[in-house]
Amino acid sequence: MSEVGQRYEMVKERVADAALASGRNPDEIRLLAVSKTQPPERVVEAIEAGVDIIGENRVQEAQRKRGEIGPGVAGRARWHLIGSLQRNKARTVPGLFDVVESVDSLALARELNKRVGVAGEDPLDVFIQVNTGAETQKGGVAPADAIALVRDVSALEALRVVGLMCIPPLGREAEESRPHFELLRKLRDEARDGGFSHVRELSMGMSNDFEVAIAEGATLVRIGTAIFGPRGEN
Repeated sequence: MSEVGQRYEMVKERVADAALASGRNPDEIRLLAVSKTQPPERVVEAIEAGVDIIGENRVQEAQRKRGEIGPGVAGRARWHLIGSLQRNKARTVPGLFDVVESVDSLALARELNKRVGVAGEDPLDVFIQVNTGAETQKGGVAPADAIALVRDVSALEALRVVGLMCIPPLGREAEESRPHFELLRKLRDEARDGGFSHVRELSMGMSNDFEVAIAEGATLVRIGTAIFGPRGEN
């Protein structure tokens, strides 16, 4: 087994342990491997090891990697865009990404809706990114506006809002992320109570705090370092 495969198995065990410790079924939680800055061969190792969701931060990087990996292997995983998406790059999404987790404005959603519709593809699954830390340098809709954005994006025919996503302030202890995860869960529950039953997912938690995220209800955790090793190591 490759080094990436060994790391992946260890992370799966930690996810299962965290789920059981919280009284949850481990099958409720999916693992996304964040391959930002990782070379294509590392991504291939991850897919060969069983990773079925790949997360990329940049459109150009995803295009290059998928091209080098080839459709036979790349197509064995679902590809999520987890970084910011500029409206003028929305045209690249159909055929490149299966899910966009960083929708944070109606303008971006409308552009994506147009591009997916023109491509004639099935509705694109999207997450609404919420800026739970009110960080000016970070994308995401303000928590107070999240439900309204869920409502507006849900009305677009070519998009399907499946959940919410957040990135708590970085460089903190894991427990300091808990209030952000709690807030996202409450917003998800508010959306569901408001009639948006399709909003089920909570994409939250990374290598340093995913156990806390699982305790607070995460259904998708985004793991990079714990699977691939420190960036720059490879």
